[in-house]
Amino acid sequence: MSADATQTGPPAQRMQAGDYALRGTVFSYTLVQEAPAGFEEQAPYYLALVELEDGNLITAQLTDIDGDVQIGNAVEMVTRKLTTEGARGMIVYGYKFRPLIK
Repeated sequence: MSADATQTGPPAQRMQAGDYALRGTVFSYTLVQEAPAGFEEQAPYYLALVELEDGNLITAQLTDIDGDVQIGNAVEMVTRKLTTEGARGMIVYGYKFRPLIK
């Protein structure tokens, strides 16, 4: 990614799809127990600020957690179901992070 792409324009235009690293470490996290509307059935869940290998920070839900989460844990991005919407039950997929599988 060029320096120009990260330094100019509104935030939504600074990063393009495919610009992110797929691995990183847990920079900070919280355990969400009172989830927002539409995510109640997923609570409790971990929400983390992940520092990617390329230095970017991204907020994401953690998944496949067995045990405690620690700052500095190695994680990798995966595609997971986020929610189901509408009368037809459209499944919405997105990214989450899981502990790094070695």
